[in-house]
Amino acid sequence: MVEINNKQEKCSICKHEYTSIHTEVQPGVFLYVCDNCLEDAKHNFIWICMSCGKVHMRLKKLVIERIADFELKRAYLICEDMQIIQGIDICIECDPEGILNYMETRKTATC
Repeated sequence: MVEINNKQEKCSICKHEYTSIHTEVQPGVFLYVCDNCLEDAKHNFIWICMSCGKVHMRLKKLVIERIADFELKRAYLICEDMQIIQGIDICIECDPEGILNYMETRKTATC
């Protein structure tokens, strides 16, 4: 649930604008999102790494075109018109080995 209060913090995505729009993603961990980044979420998938704070943004159309897994593609198509900003546990920036291990595990599981 997104909340608005009087406290202003820097946007967790662009890190430039100040906003009071926020949500608690984990106990005591808040993400703030400005109006511009909310607008960007209409056309882009936005992922925020909860470990390092790095933001990954990709055009929805490109992401959906590249997904091979039918069920995942269907889920993203259903969400295509929604403004979704997702928190992820780790990213390639903060744990490249962990991501590669995960991808290798997925590849061997589907073979």
